[in-house]
Amino acid sequence: MAGSHKAGHARGGGRGGGASEPPVRKRRRRGVRLALAVVVSFVVLAVAGAGWLYLQLNGNINTFDDGGVSGDRPAASTKGQNVLVIGSDSRAGDNVQYGHGQGDIGRSDTAFLMHVHADHKHATAVSIPRDSLVDVPPCKLPNGQWTQTQHNVMFNSAFSVGDTIKGNPACTQNTVEKLTGLRVDHTVVVDFAGFAKMTKAVGGVQVCLPKDVYEGDLNPNRHSRGEKIFDKGVQDVSGQKALDYVRIRHGIGDGSDIGRIQRQQAFISSLMKKVKSQGLNPTSLFPLAQAATKSMTVDPGLGSADKLISFAMSMRNIDLHNTKFVTLPWRYEGARVAVVKPQADALFAALRADRTVDGKDAGGKSGEGKQEDVSAKSPSPSATPPSGAGISVAVYNGTTAKGLASRGADALKAAGYTVTGTATAATHDFVHTVIEYGPNDRAHADALAQRFPGALLRSAKAPGLSVILGSKYAADPTGAAPTTPAAVPTEVAAKARSADDSVCSNLSYG
Repeated sequence: MAGSHKAGHARGGGRGGGASEPPVRKRRRRGVRLALAVVVSFVVLAVAGAGWLYLQLNGNINTFDDGGVSGDRPAASTKGQNVLVIGSDSRAGDNVQYGHGQGDIGRSDTAFLMHVHADHKHATAVSIPRDSLVDVPPCKLPNGQWTQTQHNVMFNSAFSVGDTIKGNPACTQNTVEKLTGLRVDHTVVVDFAGFAKMTKAVGGVQVCLPKDVYEGDLNPNRHSRGEKIFDKGVQDVSGQKALDYVRIRHGIGDGSDIGRIQRQQAFISSLMKKVKSQGLNPTSLFPLAQAATKSMTVDPGLGSADKLISFAMSMRNIDLHNTKFVTLPWRYEGARVAVVKPQADALFAALRADRTVDGKDAGGKSGEGKQEDVSAKSPSPSATPPSGAGISVAVYNGTTAKGLASRGADALKAAGYTVTGTATAATHDFVHTVIEYGPNDRAHADALAQRFPGALLRSAKAPGLSVILGSKYAADPTGAAPTTPAAVPTEVAAKARSADDSVCSNLSYG
């Protein structure tokens, strides 16, 4: 797999790398906007692991080829697990009866990354807006070739790389790992038909509408209001009506995708509450388990009922109140959405440190005394960091501060390092200093990190060391270690939804 990459794509965006155009979309469409309550599906599986039922569910599960997962990724973390959930809106197969558009290319307009904290009592789901402008790293095409890095393109374009019916979940996973610095332990894709069947299996899901909603609210290109599809107020929806609810954008509130994300988070919460209220009995769970396993395409690590059940059992103690939903910090940039880096960096740093939305340390016993993942904070500095004699390093300026790379290079030269060059990184929004290291260079990276307290470490396929200096180093070259632990930014935490919140609360109705 590693040999399929074109060597030389930028370290931390610092060495260039040609940007290619995003895949051409063959038809415009409005896709389903929900990645479903996959956590609920796992819990369902956890109580259905015996005899013929187990075997039947096992036969339902499909996996995707993980040969397209990048070799340049964060290392596995000891602080919780990360599950990427992707909603696919292909019109192929059974999905054609539920979509209002055409085309059989796999596309995704909905994704969230769920961090299951190491204490197995908390979970935090981060929704990633489809229009977020991100870097899509090299991804594998169906013919085995790898694309070049695409800079500043829409997040949802990653799933369409290759224009296949099943989409490209590995490419989306690569993009999420690049964006967050978190290793994705498992990836799950859920489709149209599966979503509709799951909502039917539980007997409907409660939603809240601020007004009557008509067909024209689903499709702004209609020349008439059309028939009424929803009455104002609280009601249960399933099947096509559930799909219509989570797709509504133009008829409610400000018409934004961000507002729709909030309603989708409320919907997932409502589905979880419905399953919990029905109790864990075979009569109610079997239809849901059937629908869930038939709707999901998973990575090989979850490719059997026993693997799904094992993962589900690790989450059985997470209650609704401790399941939180937040949205990636964002701001409008024209018709698109820009990621607000300082807040986003802080959010993902908090998750790497296993901090909950309300600031608790949820590391649990499994995280005590163990090293954090490759993108976590560097080791604490020793009184006298080791000499850099005989070690080469490249230095990049990841900020707008002039001369920062030269300043960092001078400091490293004084410590005995050989600086192979200085340059400006492709982006200037680094907050933390990032140290990238190639195979067999981890020990040198740990030693180097002692000169940059608070730095993040990240593995790379190319050999050698690179340092991308962030704004914290620009403000304090002495690298004073932070005095407070990583925490979810206040403005993000204030908008978080708990899975037990009222179905009518915290919605973007304008």
